[in-house]
Amino acid sequence: MPTTAASRRPTALTPLRQQERRVLHAVGCGLRDDEIAADLAIPEDAVAGHLARILAKLGLRDRAAAIVHAFDCGLVVPGHGPRTQESRPAPRTAVGRAAGPNVRISLLGPLQAWQDGRPLNLGHLRQQAVLAALALGAGRTVSQQELLDGVWGLEPPLTNVVPVYIYRLRKALRIGERPDSVIQHDRCGYRLAPGAADVDVVRLEKLLTAVRTADRAGDGTEAVRLCGQALGLFRGELLAGLPGPLAELERVRLTERRIAVMQQKLGWQLRLGQHCEAIADLFALTAAHPLNEPVAAMLMHALHRSGRQADAVGVFDRTRRRLAADLGVPPSRMLRRTYQMILSGDEAGPGLTRATR
Repeated sequence: MPTTAASRRPTALTPLRQQERRVLHAVGCGLRDDEIAADLAIPEDAVAGHLARILAKLGLRDRAAAIVHAFDCGLVVPGHGPRTQESRPAPRTAVGRAAGPNVRISLLGPLQAWQDGRPLNLGHLRQQAVLAALALGAGRTVSQQELLDGVWGLEPPLTNVVPVYIYRLRKALRIGERPDSVIQHDRCGYRLAPGAADVDVVRLEKLLTAVRTADRAGDGTEAVRLCGQALGLFRGELLAGLPGPLAELERVRLTERRIAVMQQKLGWQLRLGQHCEAIADLFALTAAHPLNEPVAAMLMHALHRSGRQADAVGVFDRTRRRLAADLGVPPSRMLRRTYQMILSGDEAGPGLTRATR
């Protein structure tokens, strides 16, 4: 492993010639040999020769060590894009924050990002997991150690690749010519700049806040509408394929969030007397979560109020058998009470009131 202590930084690049510094800078920015050759207008085999001399002069083991060295010695600054003597400030463009974010990031399914409706290439899965960690932070600064723990877990990378991934993501997510407009860096870590990106998880939380407001006001129609909007943000397997402990935990948390929203929406539909409208969603939810007794009770109630008493009793029998086979437990008191109310012809189930007409 190379040593790049702070005391060495002033002379860390002294042995290199100007062209070699340019090559090291490009390597630190994550460019391939062919991209470096095109950028510097030199043959591709000359790039390989320059890199070999750079490794020998600086005592570095491989290309990954060269990338880390480029950041450590300040040739490339983490979170602020490339820094060279030749670089000039990027002009500010008309595309900016005033018009609102033109980058959208979706986490409620496979990770995706768009700029002005155009899908963006976010790189390999580990790099995508770094972006997911920042987006899930909802504007909070995420330290480099948090990224390592959340994305790599107990198997951290051999070299400090986080700044490299951040730089590549900044290039992919840049707005206009400003590579620092989406991901910001400070001494504590990295974060998505406020207002720079529209993240669906943030929109979900705003909708759920509005749902709670409608719920407290007793406005069932509005609660159902807002829950429907929130559920519409989900689009398949959450964070599909992303590695690391953070993605795994968030998959569980967001799945539970989705189930809770569905239950809230369906509960309001039953209270509003929309039994037929709720039955299809309740059947789908019980099929996906056959041990969820509150959902089974709602389905039994909806079927009974729709004149399908035999089907409602069938739901109870299937749930009872599944609980016994999988968990070795009988139905809960709440589910047994719903069953007895159906048999006795009671129109209201536990926690449900007759719709106001």
